[in-house]
Parts: sequence; structure tokens; C-alpha cells
Amino acid sequence: MTEFMTTRELAALLRVKERKVYDLVAEEALPVRRVTGKLLFPRVEIEKWLAGASAAPTPAVAPLESDRPLILAGGHDPLLEWALRESRSGVAAFLDGALDGLERAAESRSVAAGLHIPENRGEDWNVAAVRGKFAAEPVVLIEWAKRTRGLIYREGERKLTNLADIGDLRFQSRQPEAGSELVLSILLERAGIARKDLRLVETVERSETDVAMAVAAGRADAGLAVEAAARQYRLGFAPLIVERFDLLVWRKAYFDPPFQRLMRFCLGPTFAERAHALGGYDVSGFGTVHYNGP
Repeated sequence: MTEFMTTRELAALLRVKERKVYDLVAEEALPVRRVTGKLLFPRVEIEKWLAGASAAPTPAVAPLESDRPLILAGGHDPLLEWALRESRSGVAAFLDGALDGLERAAESRSVAAGLHIPENRGEDWNVAAVRGKFAAEPVVLIEWAKRTRGLIYREGERKLTNLADIGDLRFQSRQPEAGSELVLSILLERAGIARKDLRLVETVERSETDVAMAVAAGRADAGLAVEAAARQYRLGFAPLIVERFDLLVWRKAYFDPPFQRLMRFCLGPTFAERAHALGGYDVSGFGTVHYNGP
């Protein structure tokens, strides 16, 4: 056996989730060493702590089912997906739509959710939805980025500048829980076009990049996606709206080591450089608080 245990090894020993270990570290209830950003737990001191010999008080371990999993749910975003990996935050992603993320957060099935829910016909974003769902809860809504959304299509074919140009082209839709579908409804209303007039592809795609991949592969002729996805697959792009993508976070999780690691990474130059390279992002407002619960 090694002299030090990892977070995973300690969680297995205590029979709790890794998130609970992070909670105990944040409460300064565990003997721990921080080495090059990694948490290591001295085995001898942990054994004394378990035996009640540690000077630190032994906290009650909450039942496993009461812990929110260290998952960020919600809408798909290429920059967010990259940052979660690159920051080595330990936060997992389950990006299956903004409305899905809102529900998962409300049901304590995630510590955070990415949202781009339009309000006032696209003039405002996310706040009313969060206030209505979490009025009495300790959550915070912070800005991730503003991003440009528009029509994507294959270059060299019919050029699209607005929704009226789609005509009989095959249009790729998203799952009902996707914020993109809410934005599409608003854009169609603005253009005076009924959804039934679109020639929708029968199969839905579940992420921004999947929509772009479907158009690039010829399974659809057009779709609605963020500019970053269009650039990735070298597709034509017609901007239609600038949306605000926010992160809804349980306040305690925000101050825990995994989420703080993500936030610190995103304040560095590498994050801004990546946003610029992907295209269609404005991260100047990153970290702005748009809602702070009780």
C-alpha cells in the first residue's frame, strides 16, 4: 500500500461518493496534502481519523442518496465541453438540453446546469426560469458566454441569409428539451413562419456539433446551431441571434474544489484564446452573476 491515498481510493474506503470527500476537505475535516493541484490523503492520519484519534471532529457522513452528483447537465456548448476536460476539474458533463438540465438540477441530480432559455422573445435569458424553479433555493446563475446562433448550411449550395430562405430544404431539428428548439420557435415567430412549414428531418440530433455533422454529411440541408459548430465543420453560417449561456450552480458546489478549479481555469488566457479560435463567442462577461438565490 502507498503512503498516500487518492480521492477515489478514500471515497471507496469510506463508501461514499468522491463528491463527499471534496465536501469533507472543504470543511477542513480531513487530513489532506495538496501536491501540484492534486489532493492526497496520508494513510496513517486517515486511519487515526477513522479511529477517532484525530484532533479534527468526525463529521457525520450523509447518506449516499442525499449527495448531488458531480455532474454539469443542461445545454450543449462546445467551449464548455472543452473547458471541463482541459481544466481537469473532475466535473462530469451530461449535456442533453437546457430544459433537461433545469429539471436535473431541481431534482438534485446535478450540481450545475448550462442554460440558454429565451425570455421576452429573446431579449432576456434564463433568469425567470431559474427564479420560478428555485425561488427558495441557494443557487446562483452566472454568465458563461454570449454566443452567436444562426442557420448552418453546406457551402457551394443555396446560400441562406434568413429563415425564409430555407424553403423546401431538409431542416435538422433538435430534441424537445434543447434550448435551441425554444430559440427556433422565437425566430420562426419573428419571421412569420409556422414550424409545420419546415421540412423537418425525421431523426433529431442532440448537440450543436451533431447538428453540424448531420448537415456536413448530407443527412440534412440546414439547421440551427452556434457559430462554433459551423466553423468546426466548415459550413456556411447566417447569424440570427446572440444568446446568453449561463451556468446555474448550487452555491455550495460553486465553492467546492472541482468547480473552483474550473472557474480559475476559465479566468486564464487559454480559455479566452480558445473562445476566439472557436468563433462566435463573447466571454467578456464571464462570471457575471445574473441571479443569486436566498
